[in-house]
Formats: sequence, structure tokens, C-alpha cells
Amino acid sequence: MEKLDKRFGIVAIESGFITPEQLIEAMQIQVYEDIEGTKHRLIGEILREKGYITEVQIDDVIKSMRF
Repeated sequence: MEKLDKRFGIVAIESGFITPEQLIEAMQIQVYEDIEGTKHRLIGEILREKGYITEVQIDDVIKSMRF
């Protein structure tokens, strides 16, 4: 899988910033919020709110996902 094909959560796990369990928890929250009709939030936003990842780490993941 090429780097650009990977999603934020996978890159964050591979970078050692979060665990697979933390990603699954954030994804569950995202799905529940979507079902409830609340504003769609990005996985990184949910992970940051939970205290699992920092803004700097989010920026690092995004930068590594770019060309």
C-alpha cells in the first residue's frame, strides 16, 4: 500500500502515536455521531479530544501523508 493510500488512523498507528484500540474507539465515536446526525468530525479531532494524540502529532501524520 502506498503512503498516499493510507488513512490518517493507520499512519498514526504506524508512527507510534496511537494504538489500534484507540483508533477503533475513535471510529466508533465517529460512526455513532454520524448516526445521531451530529456534525461529522475527523478521526484526528476525536483522538485529540480524547487526549490520545497531540496537535503536533496530528500535523506530523498529515505531513507524512503528503507527497
